Amino acid sequence: MSADQDERGTRARVADAVTPDHGVLWVHRVGAVVVALVIATIGVLGFVGGLGFFDTEGATMAGGLSTNGALSTVSVVTAVILLAAAVRGGKLASTVMIVIGTLFLVSAFGNLALIGTPYNLLAFRLPNVFFSIGAGLVLLLLGAYGRVSSKLPPDNPYRRERGEDDDEPEDAHRQSYPASPAQAAADAAMADAARAIAQGTADDEQRRRMRAADEARNHEDRRTIWMGFDGRDPDGEDRRGSGGSAHGSAMA
Repeated sequence: MSADQDERGTRARVADAVTPDHGVLWVHRVGAVVVALVIATIGVLGFVGGLGFFDTEGATMAGGLSTNGALSTVSVVTAVILLAAAVRGGKLASTVMIVIGTLFLVSAFGNLALIGTPYNLLAFRLPNVFFSIGAGLVLLLLGAYGRVSSKLPPDNPYRRERGEDDDEPEDAHRQSYPASPAQAAADAAMADAARAIAQGTADDEQRRRMRAADEARNHEDRRTIWMGFDGRDPDGEDRRGSGGSAHGSAMA
């Protein structure tokens, strides 16, 4: 199997693990639908009152919220966008919720400054401000759930977007000093093989060994795997007896 085929196989396994039914994506989709229904209800109730489009006084609804034609229109349009994003997919729903949540917070503080002025075109009152802040925070939390974290689980659908396909620890490629001539020879052989692969001149044996070594989590384990091809343990002892091959140390 070639290196390209190996890489395609790895990508296929990751894609299979990240399905549209992943729990994180369902949280985003369901969250977007729930918030959309609440906002749509408020918008429709505003239309029922038959208020003017830019009536700055507005009409009082349940919970002390105020609305007019403009605010109802904005509410319904926002709900439609959230519903469409939820139908489209969890990732889009997450992004849309984060964007709309941010806009809700901006709107809350922006309209707070306009209360009591002729420019209060959305008929905001203090309950509207509190609702916008609450809705904005809920949207941000739902949109960021399972997406905004310093370390994502291996099956998280947002892991590949960050380039976190590799689950190696931070010191995975930190090379320790060889403790014996056999380990030094193995390190040199691995370095030669890596250069040969990069230059496109590696033979099948070098590619095979490097693919196996790349499965390890740190340099010591990679060295152990490499030396295992020669029948040697990490201390350089020949596990097959004195007749064992020293292919790793002779490879250039």
